Amino acid sequence: MNNTATTGLAAGMALGFAGFFGGFWAFLLVLVLGAAGLMAGLVLQGDLDLRTRRQR
Repeated sequence: MNNTATTGLAAGMALGFAGFFGGFWAFLLVLVLGAAGLMAGLVLQGDLDLRTRRQR
């Protein structure tokens, strides 16, 4: 399994556990914080440049 598939599997399992044990709001919180973490990671890695998005 490659790194992208493994990361997707881990994220899906985390969302599933949050939804099962914590309900809808826990699922939503994990989803939002995961997306924010992904965005921050992409910016720090250099794969996402927010300056080009603001110049529109």
